[in-house]
Amino acid sequence: MKIWFITGISSGLGKALAQTVIEKGDFVIGTFRNQSQTDTFNIQHKDKAFALTLDISKPNEIEKAVKLVIDKFGQIDVLVNNAGYGLAGAIEETSTEETKAIFEANFFGTLNLTQSFLPIFRQQKSGHIIQISSHGGFKAFAGFGIYNASKFALEGFSEALAQEVAPLGIKLTIVEPGPFRTSFAGSGFKLTEHTIADYNTTAGVFREKIKGVDGKQEGDPIKASQTIIDITKLDTPPLRLPLGKIAIVSLTAKLDSVQKDINSYKHIAESVVY
Repeated sequence: MKIWFITGISSGLGKALAQTVIEKGDFVIGTFRNQSQTDTFNIQHKDKAFALTLDISKPNEIEKAVKLVIDKFGQIDVLVNNAGYGLAGAIEETSTEETKAIFEANFFGTLNLTQSFLPIFRQQKSGHIIQISSHGGFKAFAGFGIYNASKFALEGFSEALAQEVAPLGIKLTIVEPGPFRTSFAGSGFKLTEHTIADYNTTAGVFREKIKGVDGKQEGDPIKASQTIIDITKLDTPPLRLPLGKIAIVSLTAKLDSVQKDINSYKHIAESVVY
């Protein structure tokens, strides 16, 4: 039986994954931001799972949570950094406060939690870190730039970390879902307070599109959950795991764009060397 630590299990992919893991017979330690949800979960899943209240944007809460988990359970086999949220708005429309807030949740919170568990994984000489990113963590979209930046940053440190921990018996996979039928585009989504009319045909189009897709996304969270569980059973799991047809289109478009620029300007790139 594996012990999983999954952040943000109140809704969406985190909730679906926690439920699926429990049904498969593994043990889940999950986090909520609301104490009443934590209490309800612990009553419903006694002896099968354990929940704690954690705001990953607060380092002192992370420190306490990790200590509690180690004191109570002694090990962690899979860490799933799932907690976070989306933010739509043009770059110029996004305030410094809005930018800092999403980075605290999507980047710094995940970074701090990952760093806090690494000593345990190193001691065990095993473990699998699952970073829930997005197809928007690989390809940027007008109107989604600050969210993209938070996930690009997540993917950047995770790609380096995967190389650092591989010799230590620790695995890492970056999961890049496309649109999934969760609350991400609903209650889990924020819009910038400020809007600028000049961006109505770019960022504004994306903002309206997000409002219209809630509940209509192609992705099935239960199927995604099973796929993530299957990945943890592989001896050599992928570094990146796109999920959904739209994710494949997004990643392929980015790769094609980069390759086109390389091919078109290779002679210029090579001309600047000694």
